[in-house]
Amino acid sequence: MLIFLDTEFTDFIDCELISMGLVSEDGRHELYLEVQDFDRAKCNSFVQSAVWPQLGRFNDARVSRLALQERLRDWFTTLPRSITLACDSQHDRDLLADALDGQWPEKVQGWFDLRSLICTGVFDRAVAQYHTPDRPWHHALYDAQAHRAGWMAWIDANKDRE
Repeated sequence: MLIFLDTEFTDFIDCELISMGLVSEDGRHELYLEVQDFDRAKCNSFVQSAVWPQLGRFNDARVSRLALQERLRDWFTTLPRSITLACDSQHDRDLLADALDGQWPEKVQGWFDLRSLICTGVFDRAVAQYHTPDRPWHHALYDAQAHRAGWMAWIDANKDRE
């Protein structure tokens, strides 16, 4: 099973996790978490203007850095089988690894790099169409859901090639 992952973070240089969204390929399993105690002084101007306004949409998403790992591990145990994580950035992988203190759940069997699909057109269009004013860009859960929508569109467009 694929799990689509997206994160928002403070800056590419001084990178600290702000939020994380995970969505299963079948759409039945989702997790969205916001780190309530991230260092706002590390945030670049883009993050301040594009990411900060998206925070606080889900009351049960706010966690401390200490609680983040436990919530992630608990969620991974609810998944029914082995998983491959799919994301479009090495930063996403690194931030998830940091959140898990480098100890991957046994169910995580590998990675799929979504960057290879971004230039296919069908993937990119589906991702762009997914975002609306109610599901804005630069929100980790909505971006993970958009990646899922892009994947599903790409699969549908390529199912006859197999």
